[in-house]
Amino acid sequence: MTIRFDDQVAIVTGAGNGLGRSHAMELARRGAKVVVNDFGGARDGSGGSLTPAGEVVRAIEAEGGEAMANGANVASIDETGQMVADAVAKWGRVDVLINNAGILRDRSFGKMSDAEWDAVIAVHLTGSANCARSVWNQMKEQGYGRILMTTSTSGVYGNFGQANYGAAKMGVIGMMNTLCIEGMKSNIRINCLAPTAATRMTEDIMTEEMLAALDPKHVTPAAVYLVSRDAPNRTVMFAGGGTFSKLEIRESKGVFISEDERNADSVAARFEAISDMSAPDHFTHGNEHIAKVLTNTQKAAS
Repeated sequence: MTIRFDDQVAIVTGAGNGLGRSHAMELARRGAKVVVNDFGGARDGSGGSLTPAGEVVRAIEAEGGEAMANGANVASIDETGQMVADAVAKWGRVDVLINNAGILRDRSFGKMSDAEWDAVIAVHLTGSANCARSVWNQMKEQGYGRILMTTSTSGVYGNFGQANYGAAKMGVIGMMNTLCIEGMKSNIRINCLAPTAATRMTEDIMTEEMLAALDPKHVTPAAVYLVSRDAPNRTVMFAGGGTFSKLEIRESKGVFISEDERNADSVAARFEAISDMSAPDHFTHGNEHIAKVLTNTQKAAS
C-alpha cells in the first residue's frame, strides 16, 4: 500500500522548522498541496516572520511540489479563518489539518506567571481549536476531513515545569474525543500524535547523540498515516526514534458501595478493589460511563 494525497490540500501549522517542516515536506512528496503555516516567532512565541515558512515552500517547490506560505498566528481565530479561506480560494478545498504549532514558557507552577500560562494555552489548546473550527464546516460540507492534534508525554505523564504545556496537551486529547463523535457522520477523523523528537523546543535538554537519534523525520511516518484516507479514528500514537506505540484510556471495573456504607472510610477500605485493572472498561463516549453507573445502581436495587 502506498499512501498518497494527490488532489488533496493540507495545512500544517508550525511548519517552518522541525516536526512541522518534516510533515509538510513528506505530505508534498506524496502529492498534497501544502499550506506551510508558521508565525515565525521564537521558541517562546515572541517575534514573527514569514521567512521560515517561505523557506519550506521553496524547498517543496524545488522537489516539484506545490505549497504556499502563511504567517497566521493560530491563537487568533480571525487569522486561522483567513488562512483557510486563502487555501480554499487557491486550491478549492482543505482535506488535512495538522495542528503542530507550539511554544514553551517553562516555569515551576508556584512561580509561573499569568502571562506564561495564558500564552501556552492560547497556542497549543486554543490554537488547535481555532484551526479545527476554521476547517470544520468546510470539511463537513465536502464529506471528508482528517485532523491531527499534537499532544505530548508532558500531558499524558507530566513533566516538571510544564503545567501549562501539559494541561494544553492533555486538553487536545479531550477535544479529539468529542470531535470524533461530532465528525463521524461527515467522514472527519481526528487523531493525536505524541512525538519524541529533537526540535528547537528540546535542543537544550538533549545530548548530540540523542538529537541525532530523535530526528523529526522518524516521527513523520506516524503523522502521515494518521491523516491518510485509511487513518484510524480517536487514536493517540506515540512516535520517536523508530518506536511507535498507542495510548489507551481505560477505567477499572470498579466497585459499587451500598448507600448505608457510602462514605470516605468505605472508599479507603476498598481502594485496592476500586483500582483493580484486571478487567478494565474501554469507552468511546461519556454516556457509556453514565450507563455503567446507572446499571450498577439498578442491579443493586433489584
